[in-house]
Amino acid sequence: MKKVLAILCALTMIFALCACGESAAPAASSADSAEVAHIGVCQLVQHPALDKATEGFVTALKDQFGDQVVIDVQNAAGDPATCSTIVNTFVSDEVDLIMANATPALQAAQAATNVIPILGTSITDYGVALGLDDFNGKTTGINVSGTSDMAPMDGQAEVLHELFPDAANVGILYCSAEANSKFQVETITPLLEGLGYNVTAYTFADSNDVAAVTATACDENDVLYIPTDNTAANCAEAINNVALPAGVPIICGEENLCAGCGVATLSISYYDIGYAAGLMAYEILVDGADVSSMDIQYAIDITKEYNAANCEALNITVPDGYVAIA
Repeated sequence: MKKVLAILCALTMIFALCACGESAAPAASSADSAEVAHIGVCQLVQHPALDKATEGFVTALKDQFGDQVVIDVQNAAGDPATCSTIVNTFVSDEVDLIMANATPALQAAQAATNVIPILGTSITDYGVALGLDDFNGKTTGINVSGTSDMAPMDGQAEVLHELFPDAANVGILYCSAEANSKFQVETITPLLEGLGYNVTAYTFADSNDVAAVTATACDENDVLYIPTDNTAANCAEAINNVALPAGVPIICGEENLCAGCGVATLSISYYDIGYAAGLMAYEILVDGADVSSMDIQYAIDITKEYNAANCEALNITVPDGYVAIA
């Protein structure tokens, strides 16, 4: 009897295993079982340079994560208060990472959370943007890292000197509300003075007084310089409408601003710094990198560019080594 029962039990187990083999679903792939990353993007304002940075960031994420990422891109329409609303929503939604495009967006994100990793892009200087007195290329102890849009200031000064060696007075035009613009002005002023120029800064508070301030600067200077400045970028047409008829050339801190109102620039690729920030996001979310210990990354490729239409209008001959802005 015991032998019969043993045989019956064995047959039952064999039938059960066969049945399981016939009905079992195939094992899930690693892609199916992978956790989807949720990332919030806060961009200060719609502008070609910032748009390119966001585009590069999103492309990098899709290249790295494939379909395993959800990206919520929000635009603050130039309003820092709206940046705060956007990032606070991201925090409430418990996103895995926040990307902040431009300084006010970064400041809003840093104020909203000290837990969720934050990556910035299109930030000139992180120490200035975050009020860090001992900034040394990392935001040690703070949940922030990212990429910078600052082209070398000495190179910017050399571009101005290369095109206008005989100019006497240089006016620097920027928005007083943008901390990174002030930082650039403070950095490039002694460099220009070292090249023999008399340098005067002219500030506007917002778009309402851009034209008037530009007119004053044009009346008092031979050449103007505008750093990477979001308000100036949004008002490039208004600036150009004053400076071009006045016959005053402008050297700009980046390509899109130069396309709008300048004659030449030492430019970076905003797409590239956005893409680099996307790769940093993958390191944080997949490889477990600590955002606070990651070095701020800078653009590798820097190009001398010129605005062909404005140079022709002002009878400026561009030296070899400059590329026309498309």
